[in-house]
Amino acid sequence: MAAEVPPIDRTMKHRIAEAAVTVLGADGRPLADTEVMVQQRRHAFSFGNIGFDFIPLANAESEVHATAAGVETFGGADLGLLEHLEELWLDLYNTATLPFYWGRFEPVRGKPDTGRLRKTAQWFADRGITVKGHPLLWHTVTAPWLLDLPVDEVEQAQRARIRREVGDFAGLIDIWDAINEAVIMPVFRNGDNGITRMAWEKGRIATARLAFEEARETNPNATLLINDFDLSSAYECLIEGLLEAGIQIDAIGLQTHMQKGYRGEDAILDAVDRFSRFGLPLHMTENTIVSGHTVPPEIGDLNDYRIDDWPSTPEGEERQADEMERHYRSLVSHPSVQAINYWGLSDSGAWLGAPAGLVRADGSLKPSYDAVRNLIKGDWWLAPTPLKTDASGIVQVRGFTGEYEVSARGEAATFSLPTTGTVTAEARLP
Repeated sequence: MAAEVPPIDRTMKHRIAEAAVTVLGADGRPLADTEVMVQQRRHAFSFGNIGFDFIPLANAESEVHATAAGVETFGGADLGLLEHLEELWLDLYNTATLPFYWGRFEPVRGKPDTGRLRKTAQWFADRGITVKGHPLLWHTVTAPWLLDLPVDEVEQAQRARIRREVGDFAGLIDIWDAINEAVIMPVFRNGDNGITRMAWEKGRIATARLAFEEARETNPNATLLINDFDLSSAYECLIEGLLEAGIQIDAIGLQTHMQKGYRGEDAILDAVDRFSRFGLPLHMTENTIVSGHTVPPEIGDLNDYRIDDWPSTPEGEERQADEMERHYRSLVSHPSVQAINYWGLSDSGAWLGAPAGLVRADGSLKPSYDAVRNLIKGDWWLAPTPLKTDASGIVQVRGFTGEYEVSARGEAATFSLPTTGTVTAEARLP
C-alpha cells in the first residue's frame, strides 16, 4: 500500500511526485517490514499572506503601531485576538510578505525601522516560514525627504537604500519585489515624489536596472521580482525591454486585487498564459476577493473608493468562498505559477477597508478560510498515514512536492520530494 494525497485532478500532475522512500535505521541499514507513519510537513509551492499585523507580536510591543498599509495593528490591547490570528495564519501559510515601504520604513532620513523588521523576519523564520520583502523601489508611500533632493541625489539615496535593506536582511529575507508598478512609475501624477522624478529622467528600463543590479550585487542568492497590477500588454512590453537589455528577472509578479469582483478563471488564466511565455516563474503576489459588495465599475482607481463602512455579508461570504476555491484551483493547475500570496488574513485593517479577509474582524472564520484550508491542508496534503516498509525498507509515497516526515519506534526523520514525476528519497531515523 502506498501513501498518497486524496485523488488528484489530472491538471495537478505537474505538482506530484511518485517516490520510493527507503527508511533507514540509526545504523544506516534499511528497516525491513517495519510499521511507519508518513505525513507531509510543508508544500514546495508558496502559499503566502502578508505578515504586517504580526510586527507588534514579534517585537513584544504593548502599544499600537501604524503598519505599512496605513492602518493600525492590533497591539497589546487585542493580544489575545492577535495570538488567535497567529494560530490561523501559521496553520495555512508557508510564506510571509513584510512591508518595506520607504516612507514608513524610514520617514526620517538615517533612522530606518530595521530592528523591528529584523525581529519580525526572524520570528517568522523561527516558525519555518519563508519571508519576502516588499518593495525595494516604488513611487508610492515613498520617503518624504526625497522631495528636497535633486534627482541625482535621489538616485544615490535609492541605491544606498536597496544595498542597505538587502544586505541587512540577507539570509532572513532572500526574496524581494525589486521594483513595484513600474509601468506607471514615470507618469504617476497622484502627488509629487522623488522616485517619479527620477524615473522620468532615467526611464523605466534604467530605473529597473538600478533596482535589480544593486540588489543582486548585494545578495547574489536573492530571488528578485518585478511586480505590477497592470496585466496589459504594456507590462509585457516592459518585461521584454528589460530582458532584451540583459536585466536578470527571477520571477514575474502579477497582482490580482479583485475589489471590483472576481475576474473568473478564464480571464486570470489568460493573463497567466500571456506572461508564461517569458519562461519565468509567475508569482501571484497580491490577491484579494471581497465578501461584501464590489466596487462600482465606474471607479477607475481602487484607491479612489473610500467609504466608512464596507460590511461582509452572509451571501457575500458564500460567494467569496466559492471564488477563492476556484481561484486557487485554477492557479495551482497552471505549471508556471509558483506562488500565491493573499493580501490579508483578517477584515480588520484590510486594504481600502474592504471585507477581503478570510477571517472577520472579531476573529471568527469565514467560509473562505475553510475553503482554502481544505485545499492546502486537504486535497493537496498528505495527512498522517500508517504504512509498512517492504523487505528492502521501502515505502511508496505519492504526493505534492514538498517536505515530508516518516516516523517509527518513537523516532522521526524528514525527507524531501523536490521534483515531480518518479523520484527516490531516503530518510534515516536517529
